[in-house]
Amino acid sequence: MPNAKKANRSHRPFSAAPLILVAPATERAGAEFADRSVSLSNRYTDALIAAGGLPQILPATTRREVIAEAVRRCDGVLLTGGDDIDPKLYARKLSGRLAKTTGSHDAPRDLWESVLIREVFQQRKPMFGICRGHQMLNVALGGTLLVDIATQVPNALNHNQMANKTKPVHDTSVTPDSLLARITGARTLRVNSTHHQAIGRLAGPLRAVARSQDGIIEAAELQDPGRLPFLLTVQFHPERMLDGQGTFLRLFRGFVRACARQNKN
Repeated sequence: MPNAKKANRSHRPFSAAPLILVAPATERAGAEFADRSVSLSNRYTDALIAAGGLPQILPATTRREVIAEAVRRCDGVLLTGGDDIDPKLYARKLSGRLAKTTGSHDAPRDLWESVLIREVFQQRKPMFGICRGHQMLNVALGGTLLVDIATQVPNALNHNQMANKTKPVHDTSVTPDSLLARITGARTLRVNSTHHQAIGRLAGPLRAVARSQDGIIEAAELQDPGRLPFLLTVQFHPERMLDGQGTFLRLFRGFVRACARQNKN
């Protein structure tokens, strides 16, 4: 019995932890299981737990009523990384050269993430987007993407450094009056970079609050921050740079704090 009481005490703080709905990636049938499946790096959930949140994985479903109810029950939503977004959602036609640069597309994920984003705005929940999540928000709100940075941006940095997923590889300049600046206390962040696409035309409701030296948008927020309790998206992967770098954990803590305030309402 003493051990049971001790275990209960150790888990008690999470009874009040804000519930964070995490949008996973998906895997085609046969990639690991015979059926389609969800896929999610533990780094996302580990970061949320370290920041004081309780993660819950969203099922990969296009059923709007399920997504709406999942958003209703949660205190905030995390959009994660993954494969390229289908260019049909933001470009009328691609040249053959650009079409060859796009990776695999998951149309159901594009759909349910679009529904998820719509529900977040309708229900006014905090949201944090990472990499693909940063891009998906822009597309869902009417913006476009650069299909391939190396092809479309002259003298671009190497943003697709898959061998350095956990290492900072380039600087990004942070807008001083932004939420990102307030959370991190930084004017410059040195970040990792594992993407070949990026925001092209920024959606009207958003503003860019961080850029790399070649002009790529590395973070975005709402023009009108009153539309949501919290919204921040980043092109880099802060969940992969937590070890020894409190700066990136602050991003998750800022998000989780906003979710905690939602939890009390």
